[in-house]
Amino acid sequence: MANISDVIEQFLIQLLQDGNIVSISRNELANYFSCAPSQINYVLTTRFTPARGYAIESRRGGGGCINLVRLDEDKDGFLSELRSLSVSDGLSYTKTVQYLDRMIGDGIITKKEAKLLESVMADKALMAPAVAKDALRAGMMRALATGLLSGGRDKENKGE
Repeated sequence: MANISDVIEQFLIQLLQDGNIVSISRNELANYFSCAPSQINYVLTTRFTPARGYAIESRRGGGGCINLVRLDEDKDGFLSELRSLSVSDGLSYTKTVQYLDRMIGDGIITKKEAKLLESVMADKALMAPAVAKDALRAGMMRALATGLLSGGRDKENKGE
């Protein structure tokens, strides 16, 4: 059986099927699912992130009304954003998985490819000091985005 966070997430995704924006009342949604409003906040902040292709717009007043926005599926724009990741800032494994999930959702990579990439970018796979792992992941995601934008391997990498 799915946990309440999964159920809320799927419910919101279904609401977004008809368009790229949905206005919801956090309190009404919490009442509908018989949960605390903080549970709704948790789902929104962890499952509907920019890395996954969503933005949350909070409106003050009006009983906690929130606009959930699905960002445009501009694949090249998204990949360009990834290509500009700062290696010095690094990239956590959690954020990496969110980016890969968005790539699946945008049809850039398959679930199988994402699982392979998750494995390669996991902490266990990166044989580096803890402080360097996030920088390595950021560099790997930049390289992945660059490769996808250029349509795969270039002539230099093919040995031509």
